[in-house]
Amino acid sequence: MIAARPRTILALNGGSSSLKFAVFSVGEGGEPEALTRGAVERVSDPGAAVPRVFETLTARGMELDAAGHRIVHGGPNHLEPARIDDALIASLREATPFAPLHLPGELALIDAVRKEHPALPQVACFDTSFHARMPTRAKRLPLPTALWNEGVRRYGFHGLSYESVVRTLGPLASGRVVIAHLGNGASMVALSGGVPLETTMGFTPAAGLIMGTRPGDLDPGVVVYLARTRGMDASSLEDLLNRRSGLLALSETTGDMQALLAARDSDPRAELAVAMFCSSARKWIGALAAVLGGLDSLVFTGGIGEHAAPVREEICRDLGHLGIDLDLARNARSDAIVTADGSRCAVRVVATDEERVVARHTAELTR
Repeated sequence: MIAARPRTILALNGGSSSLKFAVFSVGEGGEPEALTRGAVERVSDPGAAVPRVFETLTARGMELDAAGHRIVHGGPNHLEPARIDDALIASLREATPFAPLHLPGELALIDAVRKEHPALPQVACFDTSFHARMPTRAKRLPLPTALWNEGVRRYGFHGLSYESVVRTLGPLASGRVVIAHLGNGASMVALSGGVPLETTMGFTPAAGLIMGTRPGDLDPGVVVYLARTRGMDASSLEDLLNRRSGLLALSETTGDMQALLAARDSDPRAELAVAMFCSSARKWIGALAAVLGGLDSLVFTGGIGEHAAPVREEICRDLGHLGIDLDLARNARSDAIVTADGSRCAVRVVATDEERVVARHTAELTR
């Protein structure tokens, strides 16, 4: 019997100003193997960058079998990866109010791929899928039932990143684990036996931890106050809460953590921003450990989580009561997933790979 040839899968990960892409070779039942990775930076419309991506791949002689997309939000009706067809596209357009900052651009990417390759199968992989198994008590907001029925609930995000980390951890994800995805967007999830019990982001990605340009958890009365006293409408509030808050607002200069770490010895605003970020993360680790009834592993991922050792150390500094050893946190690195003494909480750094997760689901659904 002749074995099927490996299939070539394009994974697209669109942001607000860039488009990351990767091409994988996927054999029958095998793990995706990266052939190439790249990004198109500083684009106002990621969909407009798709022809440049295809030009690059054509120049390298790559013929695609399918394309997969990271989709931030599937709304209340799409909680598993799915083949993209006209019905799914129409449903996602209807779900745009759930993610007005993300879904229009992601739908534009799907349309752009269709225009370039009308017959190419496409798959949507939702960041919200990972958290769909959370118990109702974690997903329900304390609001009238009618709003729950409309889909107003806690969804959680960074799901593809968490799926990637859990797969890398393997059996080490089976205990009481908190994964901290720390980047410009930041969130955490509490896992018990690999199943999510609680997460920090909620109805939107603006909740939870302090982030690069988002405030994290905020008294809703602040929003009411701003609407009442400053006449701020939904658009201006959205801009404030997603683009002008968080580390950027605290430092008054930047939301970039590496820049803040470099400046904090000379700029008290940068020092405050870093301190508040670490305090926010520390509080959430404590809260998620309470949900789990203890902590066996704390895992850092994302741009800050993987590369900013001073931030990891500061977050862990006062968490000895959870069994976290500061030396373990200080020396954790991504090139070795180590175990720890049974009396301690293991601290690990794991590189995430959302594009590989997209390629895996895409291969499975288009086989």
